[in-house]
Amino acid sequence: MFEKLRKGLKGIVSKISNSGFTDKDLEPLLWDLQIQLISNDVSVEVAEKVCVEMKERLMGTNAPRFGDKSDVVRTALRESLEAVMDCNNKLNIFEKISQSKKDGEPFSVMFVGINGTGKTTTIAKFTHKLQEAGYSVVLASGDTYRAGAIEQLEEHGRRLGVRVIRHKYGSDAAAVGFDAVEHARAQGIDVVLIDTAGRMQTNRNLMDELQKVKRVVDPNFTIMILDSLIGNDATEQAMTFNDYIGFDAAILTKVDADAKGGSSLSVPYLTGKPVLYVGVGQEYDDLEPFDAQRFAEKLLAD
Repeated sequence: MFEKLRKGLKGIVSKISNSGFTDKDLEPLLWDLQIQLISNDVSVEVAEKVCVEMKERLMGTNAPRFGDKSDVVRTALRESLEAVMDCNNKLNIFEKISQSKKDGEPFSVMFVGINGTGKTTTIAKFTHKLQEAGYSVVLASGDTYRAGAIEQLEEHGRRLGVRVIRHKYGSDAAAVGFDAVEHARAQGIDVVLIDTAGRMQTNRNLMDELQKVKRVVDPNFTIMILDSLIGNDATEQAMTFNDYIGFDAAILTKVDADAKGGSSLSVPYLTGKPVLYVGVGQEYDDLEPFDAQRFAEKLLAD
């Protein structure tokens, strides 16, 4: 995971550790850091921010004049990376669900993203997490366009033992979500997870349809699913969806296969929305909480 980025950062730490911490010494090395980040799919704006954070932490540091300064440099870089990722990182969706249950209302979560990001599988993984926490779940098959989408969600529902609310292909996706919420309210089900059709962020008509789903269903929470393997495209998708639809948090999929890791840094900083989880495999347990500090430590681990 993130082998290329980790290798590049390790080299930068070594170079800075062998230099002084003056503006003159740091300028070319921080430029190297910026290029290294950009080459690993970190957006230019975020790469610049990391370098600014890094410079502020190193300038005037009481580091030893001679000897090993790598610990000081590594700490400064870790804190700089953490700073750009730590966007409301303590948001806890389970606390929101718990409060909604106390209020006697189902908590509805709408999932958005383009086709191929692993949206439906991620919904199944999140269902599994909710079940482990003791919550009852119903799924809404709001992807009424893609062939096989309803059957795919129903198969996950069968495996997990949860009901899937569905209509015919081509029917109104907003109605599916609305019916699922009403079903949950009538049956005392805690959480409604609403699948939606994949939308290309460049297709205005499809984005308008997704806006309608959100307006009709009025979900308590909206999650954007992003494929970490597509790099800067994931960041562009997140920014466009946030502008048109609005979302509360993101989940990054296929992180276990991502050698670069740039979207993990860029998405929280540029959208102002936290990453809740990262997908690290195909099994239902392969959904890990995202923690900025732990993530930054992994990037700099030997």
